[in-house]
Amino acid sequence: MNAIKEFFNRIKTAWTSWGLPQKLILIGVALALIIAAVVLIGVSRTPTMVRLINTPIQDGEELRRITSRLDRENIAFSVGEGNVLYVKNEQVRTDAISILMREDLIPEGTSLWSVFAIDRFTVTDFERNVNLRQAIIQEVTRHIEAIEAIDKANVILEMPEETLFAAEQKPITASVILYPRPGSDIATNRQQLEGIQKIILFAVSGLTPENIVITDQNGIILNDFAGMEDFDRLERTRREQQLIQRIEAQYRAAVLTALQNTFTADRVRDLNIKIDMDMSKMNVTTLEHFPFTIKPDNPITPYDDSDIRPSVRLSTTEETYTYQGTGFNPEGPAGMEGQTSPAYRDLQNMVGSAETTSVVANEAINRRDIVEDRSPSMDRVTVSVNIDGVWRWKYDDKNQPLIGPDGSIEREYVAVPQEVLDSATALIRDSIGYDRARGDSVTVRSIQFDRSAQFKAEDAEYLRKAQVNQIILYSLIGLAALLIAFIVFRMVSRELERRRRIAEEKRALEQQMMRENAIRQAEEQNIEVSMSVEERKRLDLQEHAINMAKEHPEDVAQLIRTWLREE
Repeated sequence: MNAIKEFFNRIKTAWTSWGLPQKLILIGVALALIIAAVVLIGVSRTPTMVRLINTPIQDGEELRRITSRLDRENIAFSVGEGNVLYVKNEQVRTDAISILMREDLIPEGTSLWSVFAIDRFTVTDFERNVNLRQAIIQEVTRHIEAIEAIDKANVILEMPEETLFAAEQKPITASVILYPRPGSDIATNRQQLEGIQKIILFAVSGLTPENIVITDQNGIILNDFAGMEDFDRLERTRREQQLIQRIEAQYRAAVLTALQNTFTADRVRDLNIKIDMDMSKMNVTTLEHFPFTIKPDNPITPYDDSDIRPSVRLSTTEETYTYQGTGFNPEGPAGMEGQTSPAYRDLQNMVGSAETTSVVANEAINRRDIVEDRSPSMDRVTVSVNIDGVWRWKYDDKNQPLIGPDGSIEREYVAVPQEVLDSATALIRDSIGYDRARGDSVTVRSIQFDRSAQFKAEDAEYLRKAQVNQIILYSLIGLAALLIAFIVFRMVSRELERRRRIAEEKRALEQQMMRENAIRQAEEQNIEVSMSVEERKRLDLQEHAINMAKEHPEDVAQLIRTWLREE
């Protein structure tokens, strides 16, 4: 801290000791340093411009189309000397080049590979070859990684220099490492592997399939198509089996739905369908001859009025040969007797005539040549199904289920009638397109299912419900008995209470009457009798009730009725 103060004190002392010229020189140097720093910072912050296309754009119309497309994409650019376009950085350049290539706006005469690298004055042929190879690798990698089943790809191309003699020329080779996406079948999908190999072949001129190696991330060769013959055979067999299983599932669903809608799903469970198919590819050529239809049948008429002829005559040739004269019987050599039999020898030198007529008619017939490829074809369809009968409970005379000694409900089995099985057989045959000529077979049987577990559950449920019903019945009977007992007890209690109250009232009334008689006698004999307060109140109340009964007999009667009704 003291050193800083001392530094500033020295500058202050020197500033006061300097003259005006020295101060002006110092201020000028400081300003120059500040201006230089500002310019340096500004220049360093200016973005580095890179060429968009290596070659200048000579045509003004092409330049206008390119700049208009870049303006629509909001890509900042500048036009330099010779109509060379510049953009801010490599990322913007890559985006702009992809847009121009997609819109076919690359100037004519410009090599497509020149957009991937910027030529410099010191670029050598080796660097150009390296740039070309790098551009091809990038494009091939981008094409391969565009496949959905591939997550990443590494591509290496070896392009040797050209030699004078073809025998000494080393071949172009390519090695590719694929990183499949999780769950993809690129390692076993031959079509996709062949597509990737063709992408590489068409991208690199002079490359042959035997010089391409495609492996996965584990180093397993994927494009060894010669060693995949067994796999292809197994794959073809698997696909054929999948086709057969899919057709069997369709037939099974159709037949099972029809039967379960008729007999319920619980009675139709076992349905087996086996389809034999010929997966071999056959080329069939058929020559068919059929008659001419001169007049077709009129469907309105109840009879067949069609005119069908087996052939049509094109031409007729007729020849007639007539002979008249003696017959000629050859003899043997001179001096030898002939071999003519005596019966014919007697006919010699007889005059006769003969006439021969031949007719040649040229008939034309219809013919049809059919050439078709048959693959696959269905050889045979076999169907077997089991339909269970109906189990019914046995009931007694009271319409209650019969219970066996073991506590289970007795049942009887009713099999499916044969005519119903025949109807089901006809239904199945129509569903599968039955063809007896190809050996189709449909078997429908009625065999009992093992329903022991089902019957055991039904018996347990029935017994449980019966027990619950008995418990409810006994509970209701007990509750009714308790209610009746409570009502009888209440009635008896009220009757006893009423009798007790009547007895007490009678006893009190008798005591009251005896007391009143005693008082009355005492008054008659002029004997002074002392009464308690309660007796006096009761006497006054009695007199008041007697007077009210005399004055208002109806009100007193209504009051008595109310008391009796409450009791």
